[in-house]
Amino acid sequence: MKGIVLFVLLCGSAGAQDDLSKQLLSVKRIYVDRLTGGETAAQMRDLIIASIHGAKLYVLTENQERADAVLRGAAEDLIYTDQFQSSDSADMRSGIGTGSRSTRASSGARSLSVGVSGKDSTDIRERRHEALATVRLVNKDGDVIWSTTQESDGAKFRGASADVADKIAKQLTADVERLRQGRDPR
Repeated sequence: MKGIVLFVLLCGSAGAQDDLSKQLLSVKRIYVDRLTGGETAAQMRDLIIASIHGAKLYVLTENQERADAVLRGAAEDLIYTDQFQSSDSADMRSGIGTGSRSTRASSGARSLSVGVSGKDSTDIRERRHEALATVRLVNKDGDVIWSTTQESDGAKFRGASADVADKIAKQLTADVERLRQGRDPR
């Protein structure tokens, strides 16, 4: 009996999630909430607003009360130096010497010395720039109707944060389009 109840609960929750994702089609107005994260989260919020606005999919509002859904989440934009160091070394020394001294004969000395040395050192420092954002669209009841995580090391003609914001807008647009065509967005 427990197995049947569990199966019904699982099937019911899958259907509920389908209904929630279909709510994307009824959303007309979105409020983008403050993003948690480092100091760059506020800049990332502005970039996300600009990207979603550019997609012309929803009306964006600064009044949370007027919104059909709220975009919440976290974002981080990191700039750091990645460093790699290695060092190899080889060394070999050798020496042989003989000598004799006589008061009557001439003195003679022989000596042989060999030395080999080598050193290879590498120090690579690379400036890196990464951005990451995890966002979710929440309806007025507090249920998550859409979510995504996007990251970037930067694009050819824009920084990592702008690339992440653009990826979020493109993913949202693609998922809404799949719903409009009657396909599962995931």
